[in-house]
Amino acid sequence: MAKKKVASAQIDPDLAALAAAYGVAVEYTDQVGVLTKVAPESVRAVLVSLGVAAKTAQQCRRSLAALKNAHWEATVPPVIVVRRTTEPEQEPWETWVHVRGDESIRVWVELEEGGRRFDVSRTDRKVKPGQVKGARVDEVVFRVPSDLPLGWHEFVAEVGGVEHRCSFVVCPERLEMPATTGNRQGWGVATQLYSARSHRSWGIGDLADLSDMAAWFGREHGASFMLVNPLHACAPTPGMEPSPYLPVTRRYVNPLYLRVELIPEFAYLPAEQLAQITRDAQALALELNTDQQLDRNTSWKHKRDALLEIHAVELSPGRAAEYRAYRDDEGEALVQFATWCALSERFGPKWNEWPAEYQDQSSDEVAQFRVEHEVSVDFHCWLQWVLDQQMAQAQQAAIDAGMSVGVMHDLAVGVHPFGADTWTDGDVMAAGVTVGAPPDAFNQVGQDWSQPPMRPDQLAATGYASYRDMLRTLLRHSGGLRIDHVLGLFRLWWIPKGLAPSAGTYVRYDHHAMVNILVLEAYRAGAVIVGEDLGTVEPWVSDFLAERGVLGTTILWFERADGEPVPPQQWRANAMAAVTVHDLPPTLGYLAGDHVQLREELGLLTRPPEQEWADHAVEIASWRETLERDGLLRPGAGEDGVVVALHRFVTWSPAKLVSVSLADLVGERRTQNQPGTTDEYPNWRVPLADSEGVPVFIEDYPKIARMEQIISALGGSAKTG
Repeated sequence: MAKKKVASAQIDPDLAALAAAYGVAVEYTDQVGVLTKVAPESVRAVLVSLGVAAKTAQQCRRSLAALKNAHWEATVPPVIVVRRTTEPEQEPWETWVHVRGDESIRVWVELEEGGRRFDVSRTDRKVKPGQVKGARVDEVVFRVPSDLPLGWHEFVAEVGGVEHRCSFVVCPERLEMPATTGNRQGWGVATQLYSARSHRSWGIGDLADLSDMAAWFGREHGASFMLVNPLHACAPTPGMEPSPYLPVTRRYVNPLYLRVELIPEFAYLPAEQLAQITRDAQALALELNTDQQLDRNTSWKHKRDALLEIHAVELSPGRAAEYRAYRDDEGEALVQFATWCALSERFGPKWNEWPAEYQDQSSDEVAQFRVEHEVSVDFHCWLQWVLDQQMAQAQQAAIDAGMSVGVMHDLAVGVHPFGADTWTDGDVMAAGVTVGAPPDAFNQVGQDWSQPPMRPDQLAATGYASYRDMLRTLLRHSGGLRIDHVLGLFRLWWIPKGLAPSAGTYVRYDHHAMVNILVLEAYRAGAVIVGEDLGTVEPWVSDFLAERGVLGTTILWFERADGEPVPPQQWRANAMAAVTVHDLPPTLGYLAGDHVQLREELGLLTRPPEQEWADHAVEIASWRETLERDGLLRPGAGEDGVVVALHRFVTWSPAKLVSVSLADLVGERRTQNQPGTTDEYPNWRVPLADSEGVPVFIEDYPKIARMEQIISALGGSAKTG
């Protein structure tokens, strides 16, 4: 059924005022600079998803008054996020406390590492008082010393003998590149890990394959990092979601990426079981290591059976102590996720289709289920423990190989609407809307990613705890993190249910809090942050991120001005540059216009195909002309020569990091994902192959001449192992 479009109309002033208060846009500037009005129906629907009544002008006025009243009802802010600068005499930070009448007030800060700071001073600043139920409320402004250490502290106000608390988060001024990178331009390999198989993996690339690639690219070629797709967990049930960008949670990892044989308890299985698992793994590799679509379900079925047997092996005292420590550190969040996994195995992957008594994670029935299925819940907790260990091993392999950054993980924009995160943390998620993107040059009808957005108001109300904990998990065993659609830290395109992607609107987030918390957690982990800032970008956003030390993303194909390639010397330095990205074909496919042909076949073009093909021909001709003029390509060179020249062209930019797609290194030409499609194209199911469609395995890398040529163009060594 086609989604209906909403016609644009004039926004009522009361609706506009309410929308502004909640950060909901009533107009925006599109990718070509045209000011676009948002339909009132879209604005109202988005406000409803935030729990705000906005059907009539009277409701809008009442909702706005209630929002203002809520501010005065709060004794302290929901959360305070500040930025410590390097200025020698930084001014103290200021915050407020609300008091009624002559209530006594005492204020201090409790430090994360222990201890209290009482040197919080009251100012003489006068603020117009508010009212709550007819009673006057005064706003008292306090100054907090700016020499507090970085970290998550607590601001405490004792008013009338009652303590009121909120997080006081002190963040660094900016994030610097790791000292190990020096001043040189680092380069690394970007891979969709599931497609990068070895003959030893069970039909799907895994964490042992990641360790092996990191060791080889690092030791043999001097690579600085390995960028992988999101490894977030999906439902552990048949019909496994192929998209790494539609997980059930962003905090925990997909056990499909485990290498069974590397779990220590595997070696202590009874001999017959061990031999049978080994035989099954070898047979599975022969069955799945073909040129057919990747088969996650078959791989997971066999892997799960083996993991259940290993889970039953008794842990040694030392290993048992490690496991208990891991569970204690993860706390209730891990148990809730494991419970969701056990329930999904029983009732299916979508919690909205479960029996009603299990749809509320805090219900007595869920608690009873957890007790009755203790072994199953523990199995899923244990899976995350062994995953955590193999993630650590991959990062250590990268560092041991001389990589200055190591493994760079990827953070998806959101989660499945009925997955673990929406079940355990549903109050933070908006209902009745999904996240996507407005129309742009490469997705001319817009995109709907079918993911519920986090509510900005609830993020603040919960002190950004879920956001912080997610970042900590991702950064624990990595040297970098790529943020997919980093613009989502500033604003997201919300699409009301039943409407076309083009009928959405932007909702703003507190980008100061979101980015500063990101910088704090990355600083503590010693990690690099790369933000994917492509698409419809407000001009100041990239500057804001650069000021905080967050790298942007530069894609060669998009670096054009007035119809001509922009010289690489003019590209920005604060970025990770690459020729292509996973939402486009590999470079061989792009040169041939595979993206135009595919979108034409799928009906995703909004312009005549003849015009698209003509523009593509002009684009490729201009790139060849530029490469020839700059002495990077000889006239008449074939497409392989163009691919090498384009990668050398990227290194001429001042970008701090350069990324090369593993698909380009092996000669693959098929895209991994065509935005705007689900099953119309086998997204995320294409096994890595060469230009002839022959599968390529990690064991083949040392024999691939194209790989050596591109790595040499990037400035890496050209040794073979």
